[in-house]
Amino acid sequence: MKHEWMIDVLTDLRRYAQRNDLPLLAGHLEEAVHLARVEGEVMLSEAPRVVQGEQAGTRSVSWTAGGGQRA
Repeated sequence: MKHEWMIDVLTDLRRYAQRNDLPLLAGHLEEAVHLARVEGEVMLSEAPRVVQGEQAGTRSVSWTAGGGQRA
């Protein structure tokens, strides 16, 4: 995985948090490790489509300004 170094750093930080009585931080770091792994796997699974010319992973988001009304 291209970003394995980042997962290693997050894991080290999580261990530090656990050892130093920072359970909330440790929990968030565990979630960050999980997200980094998931996104890394998604990037790998989409890579062949990008090479073939498709624009895998692009997303369009449309926002409507003033779409909501306040009471």
